[in-house]
Amino acid sequence: MLNHPDAYTISGLTAYIRHLFDADLRLQDVWVQGEISNFTAAQSGHWYFTLKDEAATLKCVMWKGDTIRLRYRPRQGDGVLVHGRVTVYEAGGQYQLYADLLQPAGRGDLNARFEALKARLEAEGLFDQALKRPLPPFPRRIGVVTSPTAAAFQDVLNVLSRRFPLAEVVLSPTLVQGDEAPPQIVAALERINRQDVDVILLVRGGGSLEDLWAFNDERVAYAVRASRIPVVTGVGHEIDFTIADFVADRRAPTPSAAAEIVTPDIEDLRYTVARSRERLLEAIQADLAERRRRLEGETRFLATLTPLRRIESARQRIDDLTARGARACQQIVALQRERLAARRRALVAADPRAIMARGYAIVERAGDGIRLRRAADAAPGDGLAVHFAQGSLRARVEDILPE
Repeated sequence: MLNHPDAYTISGLTAYIRHLFDADLRLQDVWVQGEISNFTAAQSGHWYFTLKDEAATLKCVMWKGDTIRLRYRPRQGDGVLVHGRVTVYEAGGQYQLYADLLQPAGRGDLNARFEALKARLEAEGLFDQALKRPLPPFPRRIGVVTSPTAAAFQDVLNVLSRRFPLAEVVLSPTLVQGDEAPPQIVAALERINRQDVDVILLVRGGGSLEDLWAFNDERVAYAVRASRIPVVTGVGHEIDFTIADFVADRRAPTPSAAAEIVTPDIEDLRYTVARSRERLLEAIQADLAERRRRLEGETRFLATLTPLRRIESARQRIDDLTARGARACQQIVALQRERLAARRRALVAADPRAIMARGYAIVERAGDGIRLRRAADAAPGDGLAVHFAQGSLRARVEDILPE
């Protein structure tokens, strides 16, 4: 077999062709209109079908992740509008459309009008995130703009009564479908804005694009933006988007979800309050324990400064001083007594009568009573008075003897 140096393999050529498809940005974002044929829903959930017109056919695949978002299931012969990307299925060697959105062909005009209005309002700044207002955490009164007979209203009431029964619900009734619905929705929004409510729910249940078209009206969009009260939309199902959703302060996928967004769960609040109460009690008990400890310390410190302690100390000091004074007095008295006794003994010893009792006498000159202390104080012939311990006598000096 001859080999050409520039020849492609089948897989190589197919991969190159696929690269060309994938590099074409227009083929990565296309809308295709045609008639359904050979529709097959595989057990895996994927859809396989062919789109055809008078002159050509196009193989299409839609994966399960995209099919479950659709409420419309196509049938053989349906005219449809399909969005997706075109690339090459290498194993089959053919190009095909990988679809991510499918709708009846009659909705094409509505989609075009939707995209045009969305682009114009976005250019005007109605979707600006800076205009979005925060929702109140604990709404007292909740305004609901919807039909009073709609299932969506009952769904909202059920959610609100379960999650946050403290809130009061104020209904501003309106049509939510048909040509008369847009002006009525605008009037209902203006009416509820004159009420004392904290947040507004603009809700409607699911339906087709035509059913939800009232919420794609620019009058409704301007009314939502003009509301002085935050607006939360819950229109249709999760896959449905309306112009009102882009203008609103918050968008919820369903009416029930809108009611959940604007309210706290009362069970969560009860738990939070209970935990806060426990933490508050713990903090109070810890604070009281700390204050009690400090008070006990201050009390002990004050006890050292109380006058009673000083008085008690003074009393004890007085007792000590009294005892010391008494002992000092006793010692002084004893010392004085001892001195007195010694002096008494000295006086007794010095008493002339005591001396005289030991054989001494007092001699006085009889004429003048002068006491004579030596022999030279007398002269012979002088009269003397001699005093003894017992009795006295008179005598006369006869002679004075030499010493």
